Amino acid sequence: MEMGLHNTTALVTGSTKGIGKAIAIELAKEGVNVLVNGRNREEVEQTVRELKLNYPATTPQNAAADMADPEQRQAVFAQFPSVDILINSMGIYELMQYEEVDDDIWEKYFRTNVLAANGLTKLYLPGMLSRNYGRVIFIASEEAVMPSGQMPQYAMTKSMLLSLSKSISKGTAGTEVTVNTIMPGPTLSEKVHHIIEGMYPDENLTFAEKEQKFMAANLPQSELQRFIKPVEIGRLAAFVCSPYAAAFKGSPIRMDGGMVPTIY
Repeated sequence: MEMGLHNTTALVTGSTKGIGKAIAIELAKEGVNVLVNGRNREEVEQTVRELKLNYPATTPQNAAADMADPEQRQAVFAQFPSVDILINSMGIYELMQYEEVDDDIWEKYFRTNVLAANGLTKLYLPGMLSRNYGRVIFIASEEAVMPSGQMPQYAMTKSMLLSLSKSISKGTAGTEVTVNTIMPGPTLSEKVHHIIEGMYPDENLTFAEKEQKFMAANLPQSELQRFIKPVEIGRLAAFVCSPYAAAFKGSPIRMDGGMVPTIY
C-alpha cells in the first residue's frame, strides 16, 4: 500500500536500534526524510548512511542528541524547526522490584520516557497545527494497561503516555493533526535477542526454538507465542502516519500479540 508520505519529514527519537530504527526504515521506504536520533553520534551517522544507501531518493539527516536534556532538545529544534511527523520512541526499561525503585530512579524514568516526549511535542505541535497537518506518535507498551509488576518504574511512564496523548489530542480537534499511542507487546529488539541467546546456549536449537521455549515458560498468555518483530511495528507506525489514518485521534492502538486479555 502506498502511504502518501513522499517528501515529508519525520523526527524519530531513539532510531539507531530496536523499534525506533524499524520505524525509521519503514518511513524511509515510503519516501520520508528521516531525522535520525540517538545519543551516540557515530551510531546516528551510521544509521543515516544506511538509510541513504538503501533509500537514495530520501534525505536522512543526523539529529544526535540526548532528548532527556532540555537544552539538547531545544538545539535539535533550532536545527530542524519543522517536521511533519514526530515519533516519540526513545525509552529505557529494565526489570526491577518495586522495593528497588528509589526516587532518583522514578525521576530518571519520568524525565526520559515522559518529559522528553512531552518536550518535543510542545516544540513541534504548534507548527503542525499552523500548517493543519501533522502526526505525533508515542510508543508505549502493553505494560501501560497491564503492568506485570516486574518493572513498575517503566509501566508507570507508559501509562502516563496514554493519558498525555489523549490530553494533547483534544487540542487538535477540527484539524488534520493527529496524536496517538502505539502499544507494542514483547518485541524482539537487539537486547531481547541477546538475552534469549544467553538463556539457551544449546547450539542445536534454532533461535525460533529458543524463542518458543522462552514464550511458553515466561509469557504463556501471549497468543502470538513469539516476539513481535520491530518491522511489524514499523509498518503499523507508517500507516498511522499516513493521510489515510486521519480518523485515529487520541487512540491507544494495541499491537500486543494478544497479551492483554480484555476486549477493550
